[in-house]
Amino acid sequence: MKKISLLLLTALALGVMLAPDAEAIPAFARKYSMSCTTCHQPYPRLKAYGEEFAGDGFTLKEQDAPRYYVQTGDDNLALIRDLPLAVRLEGWVRHETASGNEVDLSTPYNLKLLSGGAIAKNLAYYFYFYISERGEVAGVEDAFIMFNDLFGKDLDLYLGQFQVSDPLFKRELRLTYEDYEVYGAAPGESDINLKYDRGLMLTYSAPTGTDLVAEVVNGNGLVTAEGSTRVYDDDKYKNFLGRISQGINDYLRIGAFGYYGKEADEADIRNEVWMAGADASVEYGTLALNLQYVERRDDNPDFLITLPQNEIETRGGMAEATYWPNGDQSKWYGVALFNYVESDALPTYTTITGHVGYMLNTNVRLTIENIFDAENEENSFLLGIVTAF
Repeated sequence: MKKISLLLLTALALGVMLAPDAEAIPAFARKYSMSCTTCHQPYPRLKAYGEEFAGDGFTLKEQDAPRYYVQTGDDNLALIRDLPLAVRLEGWVRHETASGNEVDLSTPYNLKLLSGGAIAKNLAYYFYFYISERGEVAGVEDAFIMFNDLFGKDLDLYLGQFQVSDPLFKRELRLTYEDYEVYGAAPGESDINLKYDRGLMLTYSAPTGTDLVAEVVNGNGLVTAEGSTRVYDDDKYKNFLGRISQGINDYLRIGAFGYYGKEADEADIRNEVWMAGADASVEYGTLALNLQYVERRDDNPDFLITLPQNEIETRGGMAEATYWPNGDQSKWYGVALFNYVESDALPTYTTITGHVGYMLNTNVRLTIENIFDAENEENSFLLGIVTAF
């Protein structure tokens, strides 16, 4: 069976590598007739130019022209001529030493419909809908309205649902199958983490290279509206995040954040939470390094009637290195990712991930990845294809 499994994996990899080139490109590249490598290196990882493009409300102000909009005779109406749509589709073949299955054909693993762009001057939108995520209809995750350059300053306001950790490192833009585990770590019955939530986010970039972020969120994730009043937030509390980061030079940026909030169950038993962390990113030539550390404290994550004597401590972090030998023109790239989370109320999580990708086309990636679970001494080996069109 092991020989057969190896043959299946090899056959699939060869079949994918010999597949014809894809011709379609995603929505923003389609609109501006430019390569995905203008913003990504490789996709979905954003370059500095891609970050600037997103921060400008998904517009290239020097290139936007009347031909992109329907001419209705109403100068106050900016109606996009062609609704920008894109698709992301990925599949994996997975082998786990801890599983009784020799090979799992996890395909399609994700099927995502994306759209975004300008609605009016300095007003943009972005959303994506998971048509299928791990075999289920997951629904809408990212979905927000963005007010760009408020008061003529580099001040942006986001309203909607987004990842609380987006100002740190964006999970949706990672290249690996393995996640940034520390962002989802939550002890006991707590719903508070650094993944998806609903609220508002303010971002400001100062001329000194200092970035400031403030968030106000519900603190209970992407739950459905409940009760006769159809409210999303299931308690009376709002949670807050503040972040500051500073570019030191052309290569190094450092940052820190703090998070504070409360949550309550139906009996109004409360859990008070704070988090604090530091991060750094270095990009020099063909190598990029991202570092993240998070400390968390909960005073009652199991919502006990009697408050525990001691706070529940959770901490962790990640280190990620990405290498591409020829910059934008690289066909190959490599990623190494280290994850670590320990908690008084969660199993210790330690993984070491090695990932190699090959750009079959600018918008088609073939990947090989191995995730080593250091706590259980087990491996997950994956072959994958990730497409965007």
